[in-house]
Amino acid sequence: MKIDLEGLVRPDIAAMAPYQPILPFHVLSQQLGIPPEKLVKLDANENPYGTLPEVLAALAELEFAYIYPDPESRRIRALLSDYLGLDVNSIVMGSGADELIDLIMRLTLSPGDVVLNCPPTFGMYDFDAMLNQAQVANVPRNPDFTLDLPAIDAAVKQHAPKLLFLANPNNPDGQLLPAEYIEQLLSLPLLLVLDEAYIHFSQPESSWIQHVNEHDNLIVLRTFSKWGGLAGLRAGYGIFPMQLVPYLMKIKQPYNLNVAAEAAACAAIENHVALDSRVKKIINERKRLYKLLQDIHWLNALPGSQSNFILCRVAGKPARQVKQTLMEKGILLRYFDKPGLKDCLRITVGTPQQNDILIDALKEME
Repeated sequence: MKIDLEGLVRPDIAAMAPYQPILPFHVLSQQLGIPPEKLVKLDANENPYGTLPEVLAALAELEFAYIYPDPESRRIRALLSDYLGLDVNSIVMGSGADELIDLIMRLTLSPGDVVLNCPPTFGMYDFDAMLNQAQVANVPRNPDFTLDLPAIDAAVKQHAPKLLFLANPNNPDGQLLPAEYIEQLLSLPLLLVLDEAYIHFSQPESSWIQHVNEHDNLIVLRTFSKWGGLAGLRAGYGIFPMQLVPYLMKIKQPYNLNVAAEAAACAAIENHVALDSRVKKIINERKRLYKLLQDIHWLNALPGSQSNFILCRVAGKPARQVKQTLMEKGILLRYFDKPGLKDCLRITVGTPQQNDILIDALKEME
Protein backbone atom coordinates (compact mmCIF):
# COMPACT_ATOMS: atom_id res chain seq x y z
CA MET A 1 0.00 0.00 0.00
CA LYS A 2 1.29 3.43 -0.89
CA ILE A 3 0.94 6.11 1.72
CA ASP A 4 1.54 9.84 1.59
CA LEU A 5 4.40 9.98 4.10
CA GLU A 6 4.87 13.71 3.76
CA GLY A 7 1.19 14.13 4.53
CA LEU A 8 1.80 12.53 7.93
CA VAL A 9 4.30 15.22 8.90
CA ARG A 10 2.97 18.01 11.11
CA PRO A 11 2.45 21.07 8.88
CA ASP A 12 4.33 23.33 11.30
CA ILE A 13 7.37 21.02 11.21
CA ALA A 14 7.21 20.80 7.41
CA ALA A 15 7.34 24.61 7.30
CA MET A 16 10.15 24.97 9.86
CA ALA A 17 13.61 26.06 8.85
CA PRO A 18 16.19 23.55 10.11
CA TYR A 19 18.70 24.49 12.76
CA GLN A 20 22.05 25.24 11.14
CA PRO A 21 24.85 23.55 13.10
CA ILE A 22 28.48 23.86 12.05
CA LEU A 23 29.91 21.12 9.85
CA PRO A 24 31.50 18.19 11.73
CA PHE A 25 35.24 18.36 12.32
CA HIS A 26 36.10 15.33 10.18
CA VAL A 27 33.90 16.54 7.31
CA LEU A 28 35.67 19.89 7.19
CA SER A 29 39.01 18.11 7.38
CA GLN A 30 38.09 16.01 4.35
CA GLN A 31 36.68 18.95 2.41
CA LEU A 32 39.74 21.11 3.02
CA GLY A 33 42.28 18.32 2.62
CA ILE A 34 43.85 19.32 5.94
CA PRO A 35 44.46 16.77 8.74
CA PRO A 36 42.28 17.40 11.82
CA GLU A 37 45.30 18.07 14.01
CA LYS A 38 46.32 20.90 11.67
CA LEU A 39 42.99 22.71 11.81
CA VAL A 40 42.68 25.77 14.04
CA LYS A 41 39.13 25.19 15.23
CA LEU A 42 37.75 28.42 16.68
CA ASP A 43 34.14 28.17 15.47
CA ALA A 44 32.13 26.36 18.17
CA ASN A 45 33.34 27.64 21.57
CA GLU A 46 34.80 24.28 22.55
CA ASN A 47 37.55 24.02 25.15
CA PRO A 48 40.85 24.36 23.22
CA TYR A 49 42.69 22.30 25.83
CA GLY A 50 40.54 19.26 25.18
CA THR A 51 39.45 16.62 27.63
CA LEU A 52 41.25 16.09 30.94
CA PRO A 53 43.51 13.00 31.14
CA GLU A 54 41.55 11.92 34.20
CA VAL A 55 38.35 11.99 32.18
CA LEU A 56 39.89 9.94 29.40
CA ALA A 57 41.09 7.43 32.00
CA ALA A 58 37.58 7.16 33.45
CA LEU A 59 36.20 6.48 29.97
CA ALA A 60 38.85 3.85 29.32
CA GLU A 61 37.89 2.07 32.53
CA LEU A 62 34.16 1.84 31.82
CA GLU A 63 32.99 -1.59 32.94
CA PHE A 64 29.29 -1.68 32.23
CA ALA A 65 28.69 0.00 28.89
CA TYR A 66 26.35 -2.87 28.02
CA ILE A 67 24.07 -2.08 31.00
CA TYR A 68 21.46 0.67 30.85
CA PRO A 69 22.48 3.80 32.79
CA ASP A 70 20.95 4.94 36.06
CA PRO A 71 17.76 6.76 35.03
CA GLU A 72 18.20 9.17 37.94
CA SER A 73 21.93 9.81 37.34
CA ARG A 74 22.45 9.53 41.08
CA ARG A 75 26.25 9.59 41.12
CA ILE A 76 26.75 12.77 39.12
CA ARG A 77 23.85 14.52 40.86
CA ALA A 78 25.38 13.74 44.25
CA LEU A 79 28.76 15.08 43.13
CA LEU A 80 27.15 18.22 41.75
CA SER A 81 25.22 18.68 44.99
CA ASP A 82 28.46 18.65 46.97
CA TYR A 83 30.31 20.78 44.43
CA LEU A 84 27.60 23.46 44.27
CA GLY A 85 26.33 23.20 47.84
CA LEU A 86 22.78 22.71 46.57
CA ASP A 87 20.06 20.19 47.34
CA VAL A 88 20.40 17.13 45.13
CA ASN A 89 16.63 17.15 44.65
CA SER A 90 16.88 20.42 42.70
CA ILE A 91 19.25 18.95 40.08
CA VAL A 92 18.16 17.38 36.78
CA MET A 93 20.65 15.98 34.27
CA GLY A 94 20.31 16.28 30.53
CA SER A 95 21.96 15.08 27.37
CA GLY A 96 23.53 18.50 27.12
CA ALA A 97 21.69 21.61 28.28
CA ASP A 98 19.95 21.46 24.90
CA GLU A 99 17.80 18.56 26.08
CA LEU A 100 16.79 20.49 29.17
CA ILE A 101 15.71 23.49 27.07
CA ASP A 102 13.38 21.17 25.17
CA LEU A 103 12.17 19.45 28.36
CA ILE A 104 11.26 22.76 30.00
CA MET A 105 9.18 23.68 26.99
CA ARG A 106 7.61 20.24 26.74
CA LEU A 107 6.66 20.46 30.42
CA THR A 108 5.13 23.93 30.39
CA LEU A 109 3.87 24.75 26.90
CA SER A 110 0.62 23.93 25.17
CA PRO A 111 0.24 24.64 21.44
CA GLY A 112 -0.03 28.37 20.92
CA ASP A 113 1.57 29.40 24.21
CA VAL A 114 4.15 32.17 23.93
CA VAL A 115 7.90 32.05 24.54
CA LEU A 116 9.76 35.34 24.81
CA ASN A 117 13.09 35.47 22.94
CA CYS A 118 15.70 38.23 22.75
CA PRO A 119 17.78 37.86 19.60
CA PRO A 120 20.57 37.84 18.67
CA THR A 121 21.10 34.90 21.00
CA PHE A 122 21.43 31.12 21.08
CA GLY A 123 19.31 29.71 18.26
CA MET A 124 17.95 26.69 20.14
CA TYR A 125 15.48 28.80 22.16
CA ASP A 126 13.62 29.82 19.03
CA PHE A 127 14.05 26.41 17.39
CA ASP A 128 12.74 24.39 20.34
CA ALA A 129 9.83 26.76 20.85
CA MET A 130 8.68 26.19 17.28
CA LEU A 131 9.22 22.45 17.67
CA ASN A 132 6.92 22.51 20.69
CA GLN A 133 4.23 24.41 18.72
CA ALA A 134 4.71 27.59 20.70
CA GLN A 135 4.48 31.14 19.44
CA VAL A 136 7.74 33.09 19.64
CA ALA A 137 7.60 36.75 20.60
CA ASN A 138 10.94 38.27 19.64
CA VAL A 139 12.17 41.36 21.46
CA PRO A 140 15.38 42.34 19.63
CA ARG A 141 18.32 43.51 21.68
CA ASN A 142 19.69 47.01 21.44
CA PRO A 143 22.56 47.60 18.95
CA ASP A 144 25.06 47.08 21.80
CA PHE A 145 23.38 43.72 22.62
CA THR A 146 21.89 44.95 25.91
CA LEU A 147 18.31 43.98 26.67
CA ASP A 148 15.49 46.35 25.78
CA LEU A 149 13.74 46.13 29.14
CA PRO A 150 10.82 48.47 28.28
CA ALA A 151 10.12 46.40 25.16
CA ILE A 152 10.26 43.18 27.20
CA ASP A 153 7.79 44.63 29.69
CA ALA A 154 5.48 45.65 26.85
CA ALA A 155 5.75 42.18 25.25
CA VAL A 156 4.85 40.51 28.54
CA LYS A 157 1.73 42.67 28.82
CA GLN A 158 0.77 42.02 25.21
CA HIS A 159 1.56 38.30 24.84
CA ALA A 160 1.50 36.87 28.42
CA PRO A 161 4.48 34.57 27.70
CA LYS A 162 5.09 31.57 29.91
CA LEU A 163 8.86 31.44 29.41
CA LEU A 164 11.81 33.75 28.85
CA PHE A 165 15.17 32.20 27.95
CA LEU A 166 18.31 34.29 28.39
CA ALA A 167 21.90 33.19 27.92
CA ASN A 168 24.11 34.68 30.62
CA PRO A 169 26.71 35.47 29.29
CA ASN A 170 24.92 35.87 25.99
CA ASN A 171 25.96 34.03 22.87
CA PRO A 172 27.22 35.49 20.50
CA ASP A 173 28.39 38.74 22.18
CA GLY A 174 29.60 37.34 25.51
CA GLN A 175 28.06 40.02 27.72
CA LEU A 176 26.65 39.41 31.18
CA LEU A 177 23.26 40.57 32.32
CA PRO A 178 23.43 43.21 35.06
CA ALA A 179 22.07 41.90 38.35
CA GLU A 180 19.45 44.64 38.45
CA TYR A 181 18.13 43.48 35.06
CA ILE A 182 17.69 39.94 36.33
CA GLU A 183 15.93 41.16 39.47
CA GLN A 184 13.53 43.16 37.31
CA LEU A 185 12.88 40.19 35.03
CA LEU A 186 12.18 37.95 38.01
CA SER A 187 9.36 40.29 38.98
CA LEU A 188 7.54 39.45 35.75
CA PRO A 189 4.77 36.79 35.66
CA LEU A 190 6.79 34.20 33.76
CA LEU A 191 9.41 31.49 34.23
CA LEU A 192 12.91 32.89 33.67
CA VAL A 193 15.51 30.41 32.40
CA LEU A 194 19.11 31.59 32.67
CA ASP A 195 21.43 29.57 30.46
CA GLU A 196 24.85 29.70 32.10
CA ALA A 197 26.72 27.67 29.49
CA TYR A 198 29.63 30.13 29.62
CA ILE A 199 29.44 31.32 33.23
CA HIS A 200 32.73 29.68 34.23
CA PHE A 201 34.56 32.27 32.12
CA SER A 202 33.01 35.10 34.15
CA GLN A 203 33.45 36.28 37.71
CA PRO A 204 32.10 33.65 40.18
CA GLU A 205 29.64 36.11 41.69
CA SER A 206 28.00 36.52 38.27
CA SER A 207 26.19 33.19 38.55
CA TRP A 208 22.58 32.96 39.72
CA ILE A 209 22.72 29.26 40.45
CA GLN A 210 22.68 29.85 44.22
CA HIS A 211 19.53 31.96 43.94
CA VAL A 212 17.17 29.38 42.46
CA ASN A 213 15.83 28.41 45.88
CA GLU A 214 14.97 32.08 46.51
CA HIS A 215 12.72 32.43 43.45
CA ASP A 216 9.82 30.24 42.38
CA ASN A 217 10.23 31.38 38.77
CA LEU A 218 13.99 30.91 38.21
CA ILE A 219 15.80 28.03 36.47
CA VAL A 220 19.56 27.94 35.82
CA LEU A 221 21.09 25.66 33.18
CA ARG A 222 24.71 24.64 32.78
CA THR A 223 26.75 22.37 30.52
CA PHE A 224 29.97 20.38 30.65
CA SER A 225 30.64 21.20 26.99
CA LYS A 226 32.70 24.38 27.40
CA TRP A 227 34.26 24.37 30.87
CA GLY A 228 34.47 20.60 31.09
CA GLY A 229 35.74 19.89 27.58
CA LEU A 230 32.96 17.33 27.01
CA ALA A 231 31.09 18.84 24.06
CA GLY A 232 31.14 15.52 22.19
CA LEU A 233 29.65 13.56 25.09
CA ARG A 234 26.59 15.77 25.75
CA ALA A 235 26.25 16.31 29.48
CA GLY A 236 24.36 19.20 31.04
CA TYR A 237 22.34 19.94 34.13
CA GLY A 238 19.80 22.34 35.50
CA ILE A 239 18.93 23.70 38.93
CA PHE A 240 15.16 23.85 39.21
CA PRO A 241 12.51 24.84 41.73
CA MET A 242 12.00 21.53 43.50
CA GLN A 243 8.27 21.51 42.76
CA LEU A 244 9.10 21.05 39.07
CA VAL A 245 11.69 18.30 39.41
CA PRO A 246 9.28 15.32 39.77
CA TYR A 247 7.51 16.36 36.57
CA LEU A 248 10.77 16.76 34.67
CA MET A 249 11.95 13.35 35.85
CA LYS A 250 8.62 11.93 34.72
CA ILE A 251 8.79 13.23 31.15
CA LYS A 252 12.48 12.92 30.34
CA GLN A 253 13.73 9.89 28.46
CA PRO A 254 14.52 7.30 31.16
CA TYR A 255 18.14 6.76 30.10
CA ASN A 256 18.91 10.22 28.77
CA LEU A 257 22.42 10.55 30.26
CA ASN A 258 24.49 7.65 28.94
CA VAL A 259 27.09 5.85 31.04
CA ALA A 260 30.04 7.39 29.19
CA ALA A 261 28.71 10.92 29.63
CA GLU A 262 28.05 10.34 33.33
CA ALA A 263 31.48 8.81 33.94
CA ALA A 264 33.14 11.73 32.14
CA ALA A 265 31.08 14.34 34.00
CA CYS A 266 31.90 12.72 37.33
CA ALA A 267 35.62 12.71 36.55
CA ALA A 268 35.38 16.35 35.48
CA ILE A 269 33.75 17.38 38.76
CA GLU A 270 36.27 15.34 40.76
CA ASN A 271 39.06 17.20 38.94
CA HIS A 272 37.45 20.64 38.83
CA VAL A 273 40.63 22.29 40.13
CA ALA A 274 42.43 21.28 36.94
CA LEU A 275 39.50 22.56 34.86
CA ASP A 276 39.51 25.86 36.72
CA SER A 277 43.22 26.20 35.95
CA ARG A 278 42.42 25.86 32.26
CA VAL A 279 39.69 28.45 32.61
CA LYS A 280 42.23 30.93 33.96
CA LYS A 281 44.40 30.30 30.92
CA ILE A 282 41.45 30.92 28.61
CA ILE A 283 40.49 34.14 30.41
CA ASN A 284 44.07 35.44 30.22
CA GLU A 285 44.23 34.47 26.56
CA ARG A 286 40.90 36.20 25.91
CA LYS A 287 42.41 39.44 27.18
CA ARG A 288 45.51 39.00 25.04
CA LEU A 289 43.51 38.08 21.93
CA TYR A 290 41.27 41.11 22.35
CA LYS A 291 44.32 43.40 22.42
CA LEU A 292 45.78 41.70 19.35
CA LEU A 293 42.51 42.12 17.46
CA GLN A 294 42.72 45.89 18.01
CA ASP A 295 45.59 45.94 15.51
CA ILE A 296 43.36 44.62 12.73
CA HIS A 297 41.91 47.90 11.47
CA TRP A 298 39.03 46.33 9.54
CA LEU A 299 37.82 44.33 12.55
CA ASN A 300 35.81 45.82 15.39
CA ALA A 301 36.13 43.46 18.32
CA LEU A 302 33.32 44.02 20.81
CA PRO A 303 34.63 44.73 24.31
CA GLY A 304 33.45 43.16 27.52
CA SER A 305 33.15 39.49 26.62
CA GLN A 306 32.82 37.36 29.74
CA SER A 307 32.85 34.12 27.78
CA ASN A 308 35.36 32.05 25.83
CA PHE A 309 34.76 33.89 22.57
CA ILE A 310 34.94 37.39 21.08
CA LEU A 311 32.45 38.80 18.58
CA CYS A 312 33.83 41.00 15.81
CA ARG A 313 32.14 43.19 13.24
CA VAL A 314 33.88 43.25 9.87
CA ALA A 315 34.22 46.62 8.10
CA GLY A 316 35.31 47.28 4.55
CA LYS A 317 35.08 43.70 3.30
CA PRO A 318 32.49 40.91 3.39
CA ALA A 319 32.67 38.78 6.54
CA ARG A 320 31.75 35.71 4.48
CA GLN A 321 34.85 36.25 2.33
CA VAL A 322 37.03 36.56 5.44
CA LYS A 323 35.62 33.32 6.82
CA GLN A 324 36.17 31.51 3.52
CA THR A 325 39.75 32.75 3.12
CA LEU A 326 40.63 31.69 6.64
CA MET A 327 38.90 28.33 6.22
CA GLU A 328 41.01 27.55 3.17
CA LYS A 329 44.01 28.00 5.47
CA GLY A 330 42.51 25.64 8.04
CA ILE A 331 41.34 28.37 10.42
CA LEU A 332 37.67 27.96 11.34
CA LEU A 333 35.54 30.85 12.65
CA ARG A 334 31.77 31.28 13.04
CA TYR A 335 30.17 33.65 10.54
CA PHE A 336 26.84 35.44 11.01
CA ASP A 337 24.71 37.38 8.59
CA LYS A 338 21.31 37.98 10.15
CA PRO A 339 19.50 40.83 11.91
CA GLY A 340 21.72 42.38 14.55
CA LEU A 341 24.71 40.35 13.34
CA LYS A 342 25.34 41.65 9.83
CA ASP A 343 28.92 40.86 8.73
CA CYS A 344 29.97 39.44 12.09
CA LEU A 345 32.55 36.82 13.03
CA ARG A 346 32.67 35.02 16.37
CA ILE A 347 36.12 33.85 17.41
CA THR A 348 36.52 31.15 20.04
CA VAL A 349 39.47 31.85 22.32
CA GLY A 350 42.03 29.21 21.42
CA THR A 351 45.43 28.34 22.79
CA PRO A 352 48.17 30.99 22.46
CA GLN A 353 49.58 29.13 19.46
CA GLN A 354 46.17 28.93 17.75
CA ASN A 355 45.46 32.59 18.38
CA ASP A 356 48.85 33.63 17.01
CA ILE A 357 48.16 31.66 13.82
CA LEU A 358 44.81 33.45 13.51
CA ILE A 359 46.29 36.92 14.04
CA ASP A 360 49.06 36.30 11.51
CA ALA A 361 46.46 35.20 8.94
CA LEU A 362 44.29 38.26 9.63
CA LYS A 363 47.28 40.57 9.20
CA GLU A 364 47.99 38.99 5.84
CA MET A 365 44.53 40.13 4.75
CA GLU A 366 45.20 43.81 5.53
